[in-house]
Amino acid sequence: MKLLTPLQIGELSLPNAIVMAPMTRFRANAQGEVGASTALYYAQRASAGLIVSEAINISAEGTNNPFVASIRTEAQIAGWQLVTQAVHDKGGLIFAQLLHTGRLGHSTDRQGILPFAPSAIAIEGQMSLTSQGSKPYEVPQALTLAQIQKTIADYRQAGEQARQAGFDGVELHGAFGYLPNQFLMESSNQRTDDYGGSIENRTRFVFEVMQNLVEVCGKHRVGIKLSPLTNINGMQDRHAVALYACLLEQLNGLPLAYLHFMNEAGQDVLGTFAALSQHLIIANGGYTRETGEQTLQAGKAHMISYGTAFVANPDLPTRFALNAPLNPTDTATLYTGGEKGYTDYPCL
Repeated sequence: MKLLTPLQIGELSLPNAIVMAPMTRFRANAQGEVGASTALYYAQRASAGLIVSEAINISAEGTNNPFVASIRTEAQIAGWQLVTQAVHDKGGLIFAQLLHTGRLGHSTDRQGILPFAPSAIAIEGQMSLTSQGSKPYEVPQALTLAQIQKTIADYRQAGEQARQAGFDGVELHGAFGYLPNQFLMESSNQRTDDYGGSIENRTRFVFEVMQNLVEVCGKHRVGIKLSPLTNINGMQDRHAVALYACLLEQLNGLPLAYLHFMNEAGQDVLGTFAALSQHLIIANGGYTRETGEQTLQAGKAHMISYGTAFVANPDLPTRFALNAPLNPTDTATLYTGGEKGYTDYPCL
């Protein structure tokens, strides 16, 4: 079974091709710190070939919900050291997913400061989930060139801090309408400088961030999550295929760990884009044991990432090996905080 076949990413030896997908769970405290319960949660799932952590804020400018973890202060880094040590003690590997929300932030949870984005364009027809309930998205502040360079430096520093925290690598969250995705798409980027306009200019921010992360984290220690054909959070581009083809060609020049694609239902994302990349491909998007295995057998991807299945089944690789039934996911406790629905799911 290819899902259970070991593989290699650079110097990292993975026991199987099953990835725990990044999933925000709102279990950090109000200071953005994780602790013992988060360490237990990830350690329980260390039999994954690779764990990708929940999205981790890289800067104060890129935050949104106060209960999303960060990796900026010594206390925040210390919390993540508990997590990585717990995973490594169980023989697992874990990458940190690095997050900047861009225009998905809201001033309610940012001390009244409007969020930053490539252009001053609000998300329309959706609501932002804040600590004071749902509110309409605001018109963000357009980043200056100096602020863009600072943001790239923030990503670089976050990569360094992830290494300090003991992570085996990092993944740039470049999907689902967050800041890197906002720079790529014409619906959110209407700049006229070096970071906007042409396709080449709109890919510049993502490529420069990835360059910096490789420099500080090393070869085959950096991945990126992409959602090329997902329209969530106002992401639209008339030339999405050409845009991502350009980006993937650039990324082929970097020694990356992998590309992590969101394979939308009804869209042949893997067929359209995976063949353009020279890197290992992780596929994500509602896969089962059977469809994941079929995707690997067909050569469309090298690994499959599972989200809610890993929430409810800490021993997911064992259950796949035995073709055992899966625990159902209690969706009511995904984002409620506390241990219920977090560390209390049974193993076989």
